[in-house]
Amino acid sequence: MSDFLDQVEACVPALRRYARALTRNADLADDLVQDCLERAISRRGLFRPNGPIRAWLYTILLNIHRNGLRAARRHGETVDLDSVPEPSTPASQPGHLALAEMVRAIDTLPLEQKEALLLVALEGLAYQEAADILAVPLGTLMSRLARARASLRVATGTPAEPHLRTVK
Repeated sequence: MSDFLDQVEACVPALRRYARALTRNADLADDLVQDCLERAISRRGLFRPNGPIRAWLYTILLNIHRNGLRAARRHGETVDLDSVPEPSTPASQPGHLALAEMVRAIDTLPLEQKEALLLVALEGLAYQEAADILAVPLGTLMSRLARARASLRVATGTPAEPHLRTVK
């Protein structure tokens, strides 16, 4: 039991980072991680140590997040007043603008592309591990990543890398 809890505790920072990237709201992310940890601990008997506990926790977190999104669609969208910018806010520095533009572009991605991109790009997971967490074949994950990256290039006006451009 103690070893299980130690492994779970070691994953908390990564779970919080991923949850914050998914929700874009620190409070919602903390609630999501707490729900994930409660579910994992209460159902620790379901964990089969045939893979890393991190992947199992990400799967739980994603399922809770997806269930929350489905419930939110039924109840309508809530707007966090703290996230609404003041009209007289001065312009940010160029680096902050580029980062904000990328964050907005990621938020516009379909959920399955966003989940895949964040697991690989933000969390640094191997493609196969991310595919296992999302319960999709490796080819599907690769396709989602390619579509997400292409959408981000279009949204941010970033040209494709030279070796990826098609020659006419």
